[in-house]
Amino acid sequence: MRKVRLATALAAVFLMGACSDTQRTSANAPPTDSQLEDEIKRHLDATTDLKTSDIKVDANVDRNEVELSGTVATQEQRTRAVTIAKNAKSGVMVIDKIDVKPAEVTRADYTDNMARETREKATSRGDKLGSSADDAWIHTKIVAKLITDADTPQRKINVDVVNNVVTLRGTVETAEAKAEAGRIAKEAEGVRSVRNLLVVKPGA
Repeated sequence: MRKVRLATALAAVFLMGACSDTQRTSANAPPTDSQLEDEIKRHLDATTDLKTSDIKVDANVDRNEVELSGTVATQEQRTRAVTIAKNAKSGVMVIDKIDVKPAEVTRADYTDNMARETREKATSRGDKLGSSADDAWIHTKIVAKLITDADTPQRKINVDVVNNVVTLRGTVETAEAKAEAGRIAKEAEGVRSVRNLLVVKPGA
């Protein structure tokens, strides 16, 4: 009888150890493609300015890759989405196919708070804005289009807007880039006139 009890106890210990090993193996198992995708999507949805963005996540755990595609309104949102994906799994390589397409804001929807934020950002990068909300709105539209145009290096172009008059300053590498920046500014709604003072410096 004592031998039977001992055998039963040993069997129980063995089973407990086996279950424990199985749990450890399960806990250490890498996530599946769908699990990794769901985790990244969950973090994207938890980020306020990315919640409503159109970002698609495609994970391949075997290759340790995550591909992001879709559209966002700003470069900052794009960078934030890539960072979230990188933090989801150690050493994962993120393939960034996200397009930046700034959302058009109508003058009626452009608030005083938006104008204040635009003026602060413009001042920090050396742009000059008039005091009206119209000037800030025009600046927002032009800068957004310069950012997404492959021919215009927006970071090297200063956009001044005073009394609906736009002045472009800075350097560009080609005459085509200067002309393209001027076209973008002239076609922006609400612009009275454009002074294109951009200097062409190849290799600048």
